[in-house]
Amino acid sequence: MNLAKNIRKTATRVLQNEANAIKNLIGFLDDDFESCVNTILNSKGRVVITGVGKSAIIANKIVATLNSTGTPALFMHAADAIHGDLGMVQEEDVVICISKSGNTPEIKVLVPLLKKRGSVLVALVSNLNSYLAEQATYILNATISEEACPHNLAPTTSTTAHLALGDALAVCLLEAKGFTSDDFAIYHPGGALGKQLYLKVEDIIREDEIPLVLESAGLADVIVEISSKRLGATGVVDSNGELLGIITDGDLRRMLQKTLDIRSLVAKDIMTRNPKTIAKDDYAIRALNIMKRHNITQLVAMDGQKIAGFIHIHELMKEGIV
Repeated sequence: MNLAKNIRKTATRVLQNEANAIKNLIGFLDDDFESCVNTILNSKGRVVITGVGKSAIIANKIVATLNSTGTPALFMHAADAIHGDLGMVQEEDVVICISKSGNTPEIKVLVPLLKKRGSVLVALVSNLNSYLAEQATYILNATISEEACPHNLAPTTSTTAHLALGDALAVCLLEAKGFTSDDFAIYHPGGALGKQLYLKVEDIIREDEIPLVLESAGLADVIVEISSKRLGATGVVDSNGELLGIITDGDLRRMLQKTLDIRSLVAKDIMTRNPKTIAKDDYAIRALNIMKRHNITQLVAMDGQKIAGFIHIHELMKEGIV
């Protein structure tokens, strides 16, 4: 067998192993899982997640997911906990201890200390006959048949199973709390993701540079307006300022392909009627979706019946939304 085929075969085996392990977790969801979710929901404290080795890395990820979805959580390394960090655990906190074996030396030292403090102890463990499982208030069963490692030694499938259960826990808490996309935006203000959730059209448009011409405006006036405002388009309005249509530089090119007799043309002869619009207090990401759906590069932003400005796809690109 050549090297490429061997690599693909190994990768397929690993992914199949881990996929099967995650699927098997569904059968392990029981009363303890539900009780764990309800206990966290009713707790006045935080969720403290601890572990050692690879389990500590998974614990950090679950903590991050919980915090970002509205459940206050913090990470405590099990080894550091028995050397002073145990002080971060408060009486009403729920402690989740992650371990494949449930029998590591650090866990055996830490668990009695946690129980002495009166903490609710949750074991996210792959060995139900372990010390940790026996001492825990609730067990999140992450049993696997084998690791993806050919020697059944390196934490691979077990850590994947732990992470998946952590995600399930976080999403259950999210839904139970009624956590919305608006709440999500509060916790994710930075980067493109945050901007998609909170940036609005009115945050981008330039209200002092609105390209507009009357429906009776000549072609020269239309070109000057489009060029001077540098948005590649102009709105067309009637004498009352009501939006009638839009003229883009593309409309001008198409018009010239049809006729060179342009002396008698006015704005209403060239414009596209009933242009796509968006409310200025709508989200910028929705503006982008409208542009993509209709294959256009700008929208007229409206403040009720009044034209508030234009939003161009280039502005969305500058904000990192595209």
